Amino acid sequence: MKLEIARGLFLVGALGVASLAAAAWHQPGPSVLSDSDGFGYCRIPANARTHAEQVRPDQDLLLFMFSLTQGLKPQG
Repeated sequence: MKLEIARGLFLVGALGVASLAAAAWHQPGPSVLSDSDGFGYCRIPANARTHAEQVRPDQDLLLFMFSLTQGLKPQG
């Protein structure tokens, strides 16, 4: 088989594979999420919406974060 014929068959095969890949490629488009209760953007349980607790940071949080950064240093 001549080199030109093999090169042409390879080119036709490569273009066929590329066209099949382009035809099979599915990229979803932008869409709007909606829900009947108006909370379609945040799927949390209904009872969690009513209980809003204030989380207070621990007094030792700064010390804990300092110890974490000191533990990352190489020994030596």
